[in-house]
Amino acid sequence: MARNYWFVKSEPEAYSWTAFVLDGRTAWTGVRNYAARLNLRAMKKGDAVFFYHSVTDKAVVGLARVEREAYPDSTAAEGDWSCVDIVAVKTLKNPVTLDHIKTDSILKDMPLVKCSRLSVSPLTETQFKHLLMLAET
Repeated sequence: MARNYWFVKSEPEAYSWTAFVLDGRTAWTGVRNYAARLNLRAMKKGDAVFFYHSVTDKAVVGLARVEREAYPDSTAAEGDWSCVDIVAVKTLKNPVTLDHIKTDSILKDMPLVKCSRLSVSPLTETQFKHLLMLAET
C-alpha cells in the first residue's frame, strides 16, 4: 500500500506542538480552505504528517501520523468541511526553519513556499525523506 506524506501548519499561540504532544491526539479541525479540505479528505490512516509552527517560530517541529481518516468537522457552523485525527509521533531533534526550506534545492518547491496560506498540503516522498534527514530524526 502506498503511503502519503503531509504537512500541517499551526500558530503556536493557537495550538503548539508541545500542547499536541501533551494531548497525544487531536482532531485537525477548523480548516476552511477548499484545497486544504481536499488534502484532508485524501489523508489515509497511517500517513505521515509534519507539524509546522507558523507565524512566530516558522519551523517544522514534529512528526505525526493520521489515525482517523476524514469525517465531518463538528466546528463548522455551515458548509461541508472535514477533519482528520492525528497522533503525535516524535519531536524533531533539529527543527527545520522556513528560511532553510526556501533555500534548499529539494524543499524550495514545497506548497509551504509556493502557496504559503495553505494549512494542509502534500509532500513528495523525496521532500519527506529530506526533511527527516535535515531534522536528524
